[in-house]
Amino acid sequence: MLKIYRPEFEDLWFREMMLGDEETMSYNHAWGGTVEFPAERWEGWFERWIAHPEGKRYYRYVCNEADGYIGEIAYHPDEETGHYMADVIVYAKHRRKGYGRQALELLCNAAKENGIEELYDEIAKDNPSVNLFLKEGFHVIDETDQTFLLYRKL
Repeated sequence: MLKIYRPEFEDLWFREMMLGDEETMSYNHAWGGTVEFPAERWEGWFERWIAHPEGKRYYRYVCNEADGYIGEIAYHPDEETGHYMADVIVYAKHRRKGYGRQALELLCNAAKENGIEELYDEIAKDNPSVNLFLKEGFHVIDETDQTFLLYRKL
């Protein structure tokens, strides 16, 4: 069973490691793959996402006692549309254990508790997590050659 954890500043090493891991970020190939998150960027990011999210952004680690940190869940408003965009990343070594479903459920519950009425996500068509989102009540509302735009009313 996964739990939500609000990371402290010194815990951002896990985010840096996860975003820099090629296998974990292989789903992100449509947007460039791995993401650099060096320590010099942590302070500004932490302030915006965790310390002062202004009621718009939500970010948490998901973890359990046996494995420690499993991945991350987040949502934020898209600057162009204002739609709240979901983010679920499970660290590659913890995949195929049902954690993605649990993490997505935790994210949807947190968003609903925080007054968010709907979530969206843009996912590459070849990303296996598309099926997870569909099983969890998301629907395809738009698509391009490479991506699906998914939507769920909370």
